[in-house]
Amino acid sequence: MLILPARSLGCGRIRPQSSVQGWKLAEKALDATDRRIVAVLQVEGRLTIQELAERCGLSSSPCLRRVRALEASGIIKGYAAVIDQARVGLPVSVFVSVKLERQREEALDHFEATIGRWPEVMDCYLMTGQRDYLLRVVVRDIEAYERFLKDKLTRLEGVASIESSFALGQVKRSSELPIG
Repeated sequence: MLILPARSLGCGRIRPQSSVQGWKLAEKALDATDRRIVAVLQVEGRLTIQELAERCGLSSSPCLRRVRALEASGIIKGYAAVIDQARVGLPVSVFVSVKLERQREEALDHFEATIGRWPEVMDCYLMTGQRDYLLRVVVRDIEAYERFLKDKLTRLEGVASIESSFALGQVKRSSELPIG
């Protein structure tokens, strides 16, 4: 099964048949110009169509058509500002490994639906190996993480075990896919 990053509103498992085929179709559909548009927008999402067109060697109308097609196909899922989490009072990142009591679809769905409603959970991945999920949780301090753990995660039905690792610092962060 191909596992891709969680959707913005929750964990959301990617189904093997349709997602793998869809990914391959999207990969084939991108020509060099589309790849250039995506690469430029990943770095500078606030460019005007005119600026984007100039950087990609197009005129505005064809560039706009391509951007709209990339958005409609789901290749471009949205636009967002990159926020410095420390400057907004959320300097602590905790990576949390979760093992469920059962790996049945109902248990996975329940876990994912619940996690998807918690704003502290920034990322959630369904994993292979010893643990079922890996979460990235952001909080303002250790006490806030303790409250999250006690009030939410440990009370979630079906959770067998939890391991937390605190990030000491961020070495690299990127939202740019290696489209190349």
